Amino acid sequence: MTRYARQMVLPEIGPDGQARLGRAHVLVVGAGGLGVPVLQYLAGAGVGQITLVDGDTVAAHNLHRQPLYRMDQIGQPKALAAASVLQALNPETDVVAHQQWLDPANAPKLVAAADVVLDCADTFAVSLTLSDTCRDRGKPLIAASALALSGYVAGCCGGAPSLRAVFPDLPERGATCATAGVMGPVVGTIGALQAQMALSVLLGLSPSPLGQLISLDAARWRMGGFRFDGAAEPDQPLPFIARSEICAQDFLIDLRHEAAPFCADARHIPPDAIATLAPPAGARVVLACATGLRAHNAGQILQTHWRGDIALLALTD
Repeated sequence: MTRYARQMVLPEIGPDGQARLGRAHVLVVGAGGLGVPVLQYLAGAGVGQITLVDGDTVAAHNLHRQPLYRMDQIGQPKALAAASVLQALNPETDVVAHQQWLDPANAPKLVAAADVVLDCADTFAVSLTLSDTCRDRGKPLIAASALALSGYVAGCCGGAPSLRAVFPDLPERGATCATAGVMGPVVGTIGALQAQMALSVLLGLSPSPLGQLISLDAARWRMGGFRFDGAAEPDQPLPFIARSEICAQDFLIDLRHEAAPFCADARHIPPDAIATLAPPAGARVVLACATGLRAHNAGQILQTHWRGDIALLALTD
């Protein structure tokens, strides 16, 4: 136990707290800029089991903010590359790697097995799917995002409001690291805060990070935050579904203008036409786009004049 001596000396941890970490099971979704510091600090702290989910591969243009990976790992699956490094970092941590994308079909089983869930992904669909699943199962979710020179981390669900309650209105357009850029230390700082929140939840420290948001503005050297314990859940949240959950009677709409409809039964309708859309009676409308953002915003517009069932689909391939 000498490995953990410097954290066990803390009165908030001690031998009992270290034993709790050793029995803990954490689900980490995403092994990119946020996931890298999260995985390193959780494994370093002695978390017993980490389940890692990521369908991406190591790429050279990401290495400035993903220093866990080496140049000779370019092209390898991130989940497998990260797992091999973490096992060498701490053999006492069991890392189970899933080389796949998280979606509404596999999320329930993965979340149910974990004590704490960390959202280190980079799509609205994954974030909201994890939030919905954790909310329904009472699991704590540590959500985060980082872009350019700013970011935030929030402790959601597990008795606290969900991510949807914190951000009921999504932006019209979503920037990405490819379009807006990001600095490695910024995303590393946010990921480290995620790991600290997760460890605090596992150790039962007070005050709880659940219901707390912390923000970072590295351009102006400011940090902020607020409690959101009383945030109200949205009345009609739009659920995401997996492609495998599409039904024959669904009215499928592909909102992307940059690609052909994702299947033969899907109609190519632009987002600005949703305001006048009249779906067939009794059908469920499935709105599809690349990340889930356009689908979510189009669904909210459709809700203003149509009371039927609406589901959202993120096209990850």
